[in-house]
Amino acid sequence: MEPLLVVAVALVLAYAYTNGFHDASNILSAVVASRALPPGRALALVAAFELAGPLLAGTAVADTVGGFVDLAGVPRPVALQVVLAGVAAASAWNLVTWRWGLPSSSAHALVGGLAGAVIVALGPQRVIWGLAALRAGELAGVVKVFAGLLAAPWLAATAGFALHRTGRRLLAGARRRTAERVRTLQILTSAALAFGHGANDAQKSMGVLALALAAAGAAPRVEVTPWIVLACSAALTLGILSGGWRIVRTLGWGIYRLRPLHALDAQLASAGVILAGSAGGLPVSTTHVVASAILGVGASERPRRVRWAVAGRILLNWALTLPAAAALGAGGALVAGRIA
Repeated sequence: MEPLLVVAVALVLAYAYTNGFHDASNILSAVVASRALPPGRALALVAAFELAGPLLAGTAVADTVGGFVDLAGVPRPVALQVVLAGVAAASAWNLVTWRWGLPSSSAHALVGGLAGAVIVALGPQRVIWGLAALRAGELAGVVKVFAGLLAAPWLAATAGFALHRTGRRLLAGARRRTAERVRTLQILTSAALAFGHGANDAQKSMGVLALALAAAGAAPRVEVTPWIVLACSAALTLGILSGGWRIVRTLGWGIYRLRPLHALDAQLASAGVILAGSAGGLPVSTTHVVASAILGVGASERPRRVRWAVAGRILLNWALTLPAAAALGAGGALVAGRIA
């Protein structure tokens, strides 16, 4: 394996690791904030199901992520430099937003970083935008990526709103014992959410790693092999075990004060949307989905108690992620081109 490819593989796995500890908060926030599980036990539960998700869920999302840029025929060193610049940009943005304690989309960062690097180094024609497929009534390329990233938050907010309205009516006047049962159910929904996150997010790293191997000539085509699945799953799970406690505070207490039923409904909505995206091969942002579900739950009960200012800062961060990561990817591609 040539040195540049070794660096590319290491960087993709590093991205999977940063994705794990950055997104750990998204999975842990509700179950910890509602005190259904103490942080240590919650982390162990989440890590176990994060590892199971990508091993059992197939590779539909990985195929989508690995196929939105075209590196066929590009000289190997240039292709690897592009992948390196894009993944480095996504990892850097993950670290910056984690340091600030801000939820942001690792998926947006990866798409932006890769697209920025490809456009600067190879031209926009090397990005598979998917507009022709869309006119034919199909989803492909960047259009397919953004279909999942844009639709998922709205679906999660709507589901969170509807589930909490229904749950409050069904449990009106319930006794304290019911609250304990709700906390028990949260363990199941936390496991489902962790499984869904692993199934969706690990596949993003798998797709890029398969892309790097094909670009370097180490694989005949962009194909997710068993060792890629194992490596990316392990890296993501190690990241989860490192925790993401800075962002837990923002999602668990910063948007809306979560109690057992709030947390259960937010987790149900989030897990359903993420698992549906994985089944359809659509990459979704767990950060977007979880925060939107919490907003939907809060808005269904006491809209005035939702901390809309915090939600606004999160929204601004989401809006900045794609262009910021694209700029970082473009800058990285320029630097790599000059060094080469």
